[in-house]
Amino acid sequence: MITPPIRLKRTALAWLLASAALPTFAQIPSSPGGTPSATAQPAAATAGGIDVAQIKPAVDAAVNAEYGQLDLLYKDIHAHPELAFQETRTAAKLAEQMRKIGFDVTEHVGKTGVVAVYRNGAGPTILVRTELDALPMEEKTGLPYASHVHTKWRGEDVGVAHSCGHDVHMASWVGTAKTLVSLKDRWHGTLVFVAQPAEETVTGAQSMIDDGFFKRFPKPDYAFALHTGPGPYGSIVFNSGPITSNSDGLEITFKGRGGHGSAPDKTIDPVMMAARFVVDLQSVISREKDPQEFGVVSIGAIQGGSAENIIPDSVLLRGTIRSYKPAVRQKMLDGIRRTAKAVTEMSGAPDADIKITEGGKAVNNDPTVVARTEAMFKTAFGNDRVLRVPPITASEDFSAFVDAGIPSMFFFIGVNDPQTFFASLKPGAKPLPTNHSPLFAPVPEPSIKTGVTAMSLAVLNALQWNKASGQ
Repeated sequence: MITPPIRLKRTALAWLLASAALPTFAQIPSSPGGTPSATAQPAAATAGGIDVAQIKPAVDAAVNAEYGQLDLLYKDIHAHPELAFQETRTAAKLAEQMRKIGFDVTEHVGKTGVVAVYRNGAGPTILVRTELDALPMEEKTGLPYASHVHTKWRGEDVGVAHSCGHDVHMASWVGTAKTLVSLKDRWHGTLVFVAQPAEETVTGAQSMIDDGFFKRFPKPDYAFALHTGPGPYGSIVFNSGPITSNSDGLEITFKGRGGHGSAPDKTIDPVMMAARFVVDLQSVISREKDPQEFGVVSIGAIQGGSAENIIPDSVLLRGTIRSYKPAVRQKMLDGIRRTAKAVTEMSGAPDADIKITEGGKAVNNDPTVVARTEAMFKTAFGNDRVLRVPPITASEDFSAFVDAGIPSMFFFIGVNDPQTFFASLKPGAKPLPTNHSPLFAPVPEPSIKTGVTAMSLAVLNALQWNKASGQ
């Protein structure tokens, strides 16, 4: 039974935007499933794209037929997670699946990455990406297929868990490959399926590029990737333009002269410098940056000193710098350097050691790809389940592929039971666990089916574009 759309109040939207959740699904109806609701008005079919009414039943049939195997794959991957550049078992599992489907598979691209190519005559080349890695954290879901894996990570014994949904992505990736090959008589072109390592450290995509990805494999005309997020399953959200943020790592060491806490006048106190820097830096955000432009610097770690009565020789600060636009990023970098220099000069200390580590750049969705795919998605899923949302402040290194000049689209799918999700938005209700929570637990079947269906339709649609434009 499909219920009419429910439009939530502004308070629910505000709650979502203020939470640690990834995309906002606050305007999506509470009816379950991936089909249009009773009141949805289908969009017109995209010019030069697929006939959704003709192709979607075939996609749905293929997805339903293969779901049993995808469920087994998902639960196996979930129970055996691996960290960045350690994903040997996971990569081998996906490589085996893709060979069985008929792809030409290359392993160990960028250390543990997998590239699978399927050629089906002349036509566009489409890249579809998934991630391989999990997170260094204990899973606390209590699921029958929960991870109990432990490993060494940066010198510490840690739990390992797929708490960001990459297991859903991988199952959807394999399911999309199976669906497209089962429908190969309906399209022509080349598929380049990429299983990328180390997304959580924002280094895996570049490692594959550095290993010759664009020289060794067909150059894609278009690229797609999806991500799970808190929201009702059967829903899809995205943005035209930036969808994630730039992210840079920041390390600053303030160097002073240590001594006894009873005689601070005999020291140059790096603790005082670090404290002043953390406070003064916020003026760059509040007074120098356009308040309508997103930019934030967060200091997440302060290390220095060994005893309460000893002023240390140095203090180390670690943090992140996030923005959407290069100009805003540069303004914050300039402000960091200028503030650090002013703090050290005020204390008569040597210049601070500043290390900026460039992380993931903002993923920018191509407006044309988004417009064409959005129209198709609305026809397939219903207007009320397909939404544009503001960009999120998390980061993602799919941008390394996008920035190579590939028109692309990165979108999110909801993974929660709709009734449970909307109940969690009521005043006083307990919020649902989001990505990176040890309790994050997508509902497998509708989430994976939505992922496979959406990605399969997106690829089938894009395979028609060059043909329509005469390219």
